[in-house]
Amino acid sequence: MRENAQVTGEYRGAYQELVDEISALLGVPATLENRDFELIAFGAYDSEGELDPSALDPVRTRSILTRRSTTAVRTWFEGFGITRATDPVRIPPTPEAGVYRGRICLPVRHRRIVLGYVWLLDDDPGPTDAQLGAAMEVASRIGALLADEAQAGADLTRELRAVLTAERGWQRDMAVAELRTALGPRGDVLHTVVCVAPWPSADPDDAPSARTVPGATALCTVPWGAAGHSLALLVRLRSADVLTPALTAASRFVREAEEAGATAAGVAGARVGLAELGAAWQEASAAARAVLAEPRLGPVAEWAAIGPFRLLTSLPPEIAQDPVVRALLSPAHRELARTAEVFLDCAGQAGRTATELGIHRQTLYYRLSRVEQLTGLDLDDGEDRLLLHMALKGARL
Repeated sequence: MRENAQVTGEYRGAYQELVDEISALLGVPATLENRDFELIAFGAYDSEGELDPSALDPVRTRSILTRRSTTAVRTWFEGFGITRATDPVRIPPTPEAGVYRGRICLPVRHRRIVLGYVWLLDDDPGPTDAQLGAAMEVASRIGALLADEAQAGADLTRELRAVLTAERGWQRDMAVAELRTALGPRGDVLHTVVCVAPWPSADPDDAPSARTVPGATALCTVPWGAAGHSLALLVRLRSADVLTPALTAASRFVREAEEAGATAAGVAGARVGLAELGAAWQEASAAARAVLAEPRLGPVAEWAAIGPFRLLTSLPPEIAQDPVVRALLSPAHRELARTAEVFLDCAGQAGRTATELGIHRQTLYYRLSRVEQLTGLDLDDGEDRLLLHMALKGARL
């Protein structure tokens, strides 16, 4: 939490509410600082004495005005054992240290780790044990929130890349376990994966931070093809039926990368947990490949919407490129290949095909006969049509 000055709005309001709750419980103003003594929230309390500037000692005044304490002040307070404490710690007035009024420190912990401190001015008689107990319960909620924000801002580039590039089996299982540990409870939420490809740079420093992308949990670059790279995002979702956060992020990065050349994005289906993260990445990559092969699907495509490319992208390249279309795909026969694909896309309806291509029906029939001669296939046979159609689609990949 060293980046306290950049606490996001998502968390700032929650911290303020919890600090105000402690102030109301104890009847005194409270301040929340992270473990580096940087101010996060200040709970104002309606009290005439507290509103009087003369009631604020130099240490408290500086903390509120500059949003941090000096190293000397931090060391002095830590000398009372607050970093190890699990219960409220009372600190007596020490004018020579600039502390004119006593303090009560409520250590803010999460899973036994101190993440910050709630500070109270100690009066006579001061809060009761019951009041302090209630305040400590609120402090534990603050600790959980601090931990969540720390995880949200963590750079999980290495962990995500390890999962997406690991071979299936124990290597991927270990990588998933490491990412799950880094994410904590956030690893069990509903999420999806986005692939943006090709990405213009393989340098992680050139990639945007996941913190700048609403809903993004982690982001990294991944090898793409023989010499390129893609951008991968792990995105949280609220509903399995609403992929809007992922689609919005994908569109943004396509716009950023399109100046470097043709770029597409694919979005996988929603999943709970990380066990199927590898499969989700395959879906997202397949959708991006489908858009690059068939631009009408994009620039951003969901895996569920890419039709036959769901099957074709799962095949090894050498299988997808069936030899039956080798002659048809030569530069000299490009128009014949397009005619055959449009004919098959139109379910073999000659009228629709001729209209789509802007040619006469007799021209269409001539071209189709040439296709049969080059491939040895019978376009009146359903299986031959299926083979040719899939081979033509696969050749695009």
